[in-house]
Amino acid sequence: METRTQAGFTLYELLITVLIVGVVLTFAVPNMQGFAANSRMTSTANDLHAAFHLARSESSRAKTNISICPSIDMASCGGTWEDGYIVFVDEDGDIVFDGGNETVLREHGPIAEGVSMQVAGGASYFSFSSTGLGRPNVAGNTAVSQVVMCDERGNITGPGGNSAARLFVVTPLGRATILRDLAMIDDALTAMGATCP
Repeated sequence: METRTQAGFTLYELLITVLIVGVVLTFAVPNMQGFAANSRMTSTANDLHAAFHLARSESSRAKTNISICPSIDMASCGGTWEDGYIVFVDEDGDIVFDGGNETVLREHGPIAEGVSMQVAGGASYFSFSSTGLGRPNVAGNTAVSQVVMCDERGNITGPGGNSAARLFVVTPLGRATILRDLAMIDDALTAMGATCP
C-alpha cells in the first residue's frame, strides 16, 4: 500500500497566521487613515496655491487682469470656497466673470470631503493686475489674505511636529505660501473669530 502525504495547513498554523494579520492590521489601519487625511489636506492646500500661482504668472504673461473667485457652477462667481473656485481672465477688472471675452483658465470643483476652509474677512476674490501684482480691495471688496484649511483633527500637532491644519497666506502683492505652524494657525483663527474644524 502506498503512503500519501497530504498538503495543507494545520489548525495551529492557520491560527498563528490570523493572529499575525490581526496584529499588523491593528497598527496599519490607523496609520493609513492618518496618511489619507494628510493627503487630503496637502492636496487641498496645493491646489489652491497652484491656482494663485497660475493666476499670477498668467496676468504677467497676458498683460491683463486675472481673478480667482469661489464658484458653485464653474460658470460664474458665487458660493463658498469649499464649493469650488475658478481662475478667469477679468478683462474689465470688476472681479465678476461676465463671459464673452472673459474666459475660465482653470476650474476646481468642491474641495475634499471632510476638509473645511475658514477665510479671513469672508473674502470672495483675489485679483492680479497686468503687472502680476495683487489688486487688494477692488470696489470695496476685501481680497483673500488668509485661509485656514482643517479637518476633524483640528489644529493639532501632526507628523513632523507641524500642524495637521494648513494656513494659506497671500500678501497684498500676490505672493502666496502655505504654512503649518501651530501658533500661526491659532493666531489666524483667533483673528477670524473662527474655529478649526
